[in-house]
Amino acid sequence: MATASAAEPQTAGTATTEEDSLYSLVTRRLMPVLLTAFCIAYLDRINVGLAKLQMASDLGFSDAVYGFGAGIFYLAYAIFEVPSNLIMHRVGARRWIARIAVSWGLVSMCMLFVRTPASFYALRLLLGMAECGLFPGIILYLTYWYPAHRRGRIVAMFMAALPISGLVGGPLSGLIMQRFTGVSGLHGWQWLFFLEALPAVVIGIVIWFLLPDRVADARWLSDEQKSIIAANIAKEDAQKPTSNTRSVFTSGRIWLMSLMLFAFATGNMGISFWLPTILQRAGHGSALNVGLLSAIPYAFAAVAMIALSMSSDKRRERRWHLALPAFAGAALLALSTVWSNDLTMTIVTMTAASMCVFAVAPLLWAQPTALLSGGAAAAGIAMISSLGNLAGLFSPSLFGYLTVRTHSTSAGMFLLAGFMVLGGLLALMTPARLVNK
Repeated sequence: MATASAAEPQTAGTATTEEDSLYSLVTRRLMPVLLTAFCIAYLDRINVGLAKLQMASDLGFSDAVYGFGAGIFYLAYAIFEVPSNLIMHRVGARRWIARIAVSWGLVSMCMLFVRTPASFYALRLLLGMAECGLFPGIILYLTYWYPAHRRGRIVAMFMAALPISGLVGGPLSGLIMQRFTGVSGLHGWQWLFFLEALPAVVIGIVIWFLLPDRVADARWLSDEQKSIIAANIAKEDAQKPTSNTRSVFTSGRIWLMSLMLFAFATGNMGISFWLPTILQRAGHGSALNVGLLSAIPYAFAAVAMIALSMSSDKRRERRWHLALPAFAGAALLALSTVWSNDLTMTIVTMTAASMCVFAVAPLLWAQPTALLSGGAAAAGIAMISSLGNLAGLFSPSLFGYLTVRTHSTSAGMFLLAGFMVLGGLLALMTPARLVNK
């Protein structure tokens, strides 16, 4: 009888527990490398916000020059994302992501040679070209491993790199700028760009040796484990609407998600690039103090991002999990203008706003990956990222223009709030049957 009992099929609960253990193993193997890579990338992208506190006076850059230079990164980013993702789908994640990391690290180092607005714009443009495929490439890569109902929290874990990079990078950048000013005749902001670019080259080498291209290449998985992951992905792909690469560019759903990302990214990038300036004007602190204070909103945002995505995955609901934080974030961004000269209240309102604004991004990215597969997924993810991230050109530039014209950051904050409301409304326009998976 004991033998017969042992031969009986596993119960659903046992199978689920074993799959949970399998995906936990995958997460432990992949996420430390991917999360670290995106942390470094995002820090190299936004550290110009703290560098501005010294660059502006050293080089005579106005807020408008800074805003345009910060944003032009995303012009190149948008142009080259689709071809980059299609190349990665063909040649494999390991080679392509490693190449991206090394090249953006080298370009970021060259930021120490900035002297004029033209050189600032040129190097930010080159940085966008170098880094453009990293984010959509990794989002695509995760679709090779995780089914849709597990992907929300995994994407959130990966995208926690955004607030984590601010949490770590703010104090680190402030410390570098204070301690290294004058060393070897260089300004603190020059040392900032050089030292924070070095880890990008290192992580590129690590990715080359550690990251498997696909499930079949993972030496740390047994054949049975590989077959379980492959079967889950194949089952999900079979249920997705049939699509090809060309159809992505005429899909109304893809354009809707692109516009939604544009709206949410306008708020996200406005905070990322202008938070140091907002805090400095509220409290008139040094670069180090501003860097330390800027870590507070990012710390809470990281927790909110994971918590909201876990709630969304558990309930298999996306739309209201997107819309409600977006509306709350908009209200808090607008409210922050009331206390723009009070450092304590600025930190409180910007922390609460950051929790809402940053938390929505992973849930948005769970939507296209639930609808697309294969080459269509590569093109669709890159297209949404390309068009949505044009907000990176629009948001910092217009924020800087409004700040110059009004001599206040309040108009810029209302701009960000308006786009968060738009994003929330667009989220509610998405049919629930397409995204609640």
